[in-house]
Amino acid sequence: MSPTTGPVTEELKAAGRRAAELDRAHVFHSWSAQDTLNPMTVVAAEGSAVWDGEGHRMLDFSSQMVNTNIGHQHPAVVKAIQEQAAKICTIAPAHVNDARSEAARLVAELAPEGMEHVFFTNAGADANEHAIRMARLHTGRHKVLSAYRSYHGGTNLAVNVTGDPRRWSNDLATEGAVHFLPSYPYRSYFHAETEEEEAERALEHLEHTILLEGPGTIAALILETVPGSAGVYVPPAGYLRGARELCRRHGIMFIADEVMVGFGRTGAWFALDHWDLDPDLITFAKGVNSGYVPLGGVIVSEAIRTTFGERVYPGGLTYSGHPLACAAAVATIGAMREEGMVENAKRMGEEVFAPRLAEIKEKHPSVGDVRGLGAFWAVELVKDRQTKEPLAPYGGSSEEMNRVVGALKAGGVLPFANFNRIHLAPPLNMTDEDLHTGLDVLDEALCVADEAIG
Repeated sequence: MSPTTGPVTEELKAAGRRAAELDRAHVFHSWSAQDTLNPMTVVAAEGSAVWDGEGHRMLDFSSQMVNTNIGHQHPAVVKAIQEQAAKICTIAPAHVNDARSEAARLVAELAPEGMEHVFFTNAGADANEHAIRMARLHTGRHKVLSAYRSYHGGTNLAVNVTGDPRRWSNDLATEGAVHFLPSYPYRSYFHAETEEEEAERALEHLEHTILLEGPGTIAALILETVPGSAGVYVPPAGYLRGARELCRRHGIMFIADEVMVGFGRTGAWFALDHWDLDPDLITFAKGVNSGYVPLGGVIVSEAIRTTFGERVYPGGLTYSGHPLACAAAVATIGAMREEGMVENAKRMGEEVFAPRLAEIKEKHPSVGDVRGLGAFWAVELVKDRQTKEPLAPYGGSSEEMNRVVGALKAGGVLPFANFNRIHLAPPLNMTDEDLHTGLDVLDEALCVADEAIG
């Protein structure tokens, strides 16, 4: 059933077919080989589901790009956008507008104490670009430390700072990015057998990297609080605070990339709240307004703000603090509070995902690891649990993974798959019935992986 018209009509299907024809004729898609692409058409969306071009209902277990935190077509946010459009559609960022002022107040209210100012961007990549620029100008240094197995955006500097294969073809080693090995407990680079060992050894490696690169040359360390598309690997206790202390000791700005995990995704307003972390800069986007209108930003500490008190900050965007985007953010934060979505995400993690995924791991020999927080989980698939050989190679896919993804889609679940992992990131207000339905489909789809490994 479609959200507004009952069964998807033949007219809507025809419109979808026309859209698909025009897409293939004129649209150049991101991260894709254009001639081999066959994108799914979406003709309707509501709540936790979308409807494809044939009228099939698909549970959105990826929240699209892990950004529709409140689901599709939330009436409060749609209404806010409509009302703002009727009042002021757009205005230059040099002028005050009430939507931006209120959005900034609400974001600062959720941030750690002492972070009272927000610089708005269009998305997460340019938020990270500007955070790094601020750190460089504040410190007078150039290098940026970032982890392997990370993703910070597709613009030039952001993709160079990124630590996964999407960087390779764009990396000329000219952007000042220095990469280090992350804390990744399941595939420990430090031969750790406990989380305590992992945190200690990963921090020792990070400290050596800082010392060998020269602390006085490093402007910033940027870390995804919980890495997203790189694997949803939750850092062990003590790691983030230890990294923060290393930065403080050497005058390095700590940038917490909360683009994917901010605004409730992990069962806290910001993932950094789980570790009582106090960065110098926080970047955000995606969940701040559920992606209804593009919006990102940088939350700055008082020290950074003071640097540009009398000194001009050399950066800006035509659409910084766009009224429609900011009105959507105000409405999104309000809806999340009124409906207890952050608390619900925490409950989903503890009462639904953790126990169900533990059962699934026990049942399926192809499952090497399950991990996550709130409504943010990953199922890592392997050919052998002892050797941890992945079901798909790092930086690629495999026939086995394609079959698992195909089985999920055939079962009515829209997944987020990357390399040898299935990520589970539904809207924070998905019903328990739909959650269990989706996990039942996953349970069945993993039989395909089990069969593939014998």
